Amino acid sequence: MLVHPNPDPVAFSIGPVDIHWYGLMYVLAFGLFLALGRLRIRQPHIAAQGWKAEDLDDMLFYGMLGVVLGGRLGEVLFYQPAHFFANPLEIFKVWQGGMSFHGGFLGVLVAMALWARKSKRNLLDVYDFIAPMVPLGYAAGRLGNFINHELPGRIADPSLPWAMLWPGVEGPRHPSPLYQMLLDGIVVFIILWPYARKQRPRLAVGAMFTLLYGCARFTTEYFRVPDWEITVAGIPVTSGQVLSLPMIVGALVMLAWAYRQAPGRPVHA
Repeated sequence: MLVHPNPDPVAFSIGPVDIHWYGLMYVLAFGLFLALGRLRIRQPHIAAQGWKAEDLDDMLFYGMLGVVLGGRLGEVLFYQPAHFFANPLEIFKVWQGGMSFHGGFLGVLVAMALWARKSKRNLLDVYDFIAPMVPLGYAAGRLGNFINHELPGRIADPSLPWAMLWPGVEGPRHPSPLYQMLLDGIVVFIILWPYARKQRPRLAVGAMFTLLYGCARFTTEYFRVPDWEITVAGIPVTSGQVLSLPMIVGALVMLAWAYRQAPGRPVHA
């Protein structure tokens, strides 16, 4: 059995300002976006669409706003509305953790729609372009959750080699943030990046990311203590699974639509 290392959430301080590991994980996520984006614009089918490094820098600003605002609003509205409405000032304490991927996903879609309109690009092309750069950033965020000892897992069999004693929680637990970092983030990236290296019908890459993440998240939710849970036909369904199901269904519809439009794919709308 393992014991959570329970590190200090403050990585270092600059005078009176504390720099938290959780915030550094977001800096890492945005850095990975830029690094992977520069690799992506070198791919022949991406370069043929006219993507440039300047686009990445501009998109990152919009994306950061979408991630932070959407992620925090998602946490407030989807997971802990009663707590945050009773303690509204805590909404602004993002360094303590508490960012919803589903909220951030919606926030980024809105931000990218605004960027696409400004840049006169088709939103579906933008989604296809950025989708492969998202999973590793997500993985960095889950590592931040682990450092903050957030999102404890369900009770685990003590004989499980990686069962973990979690700070402030009774009994051995599944280290669910690490599960989600590995499956929802790294494994999704390993599958999606090679898929996106080849020319695909418009929206296929974005839809594939949505499908892979939705399925991965639905699976890892079985090991995480849910924020809330409902029962459907006698089967318990967690909050994360409720939010992931529309992603899975929507992704299947989008994939079917994308390949039905093949082989023609205009570069610009």
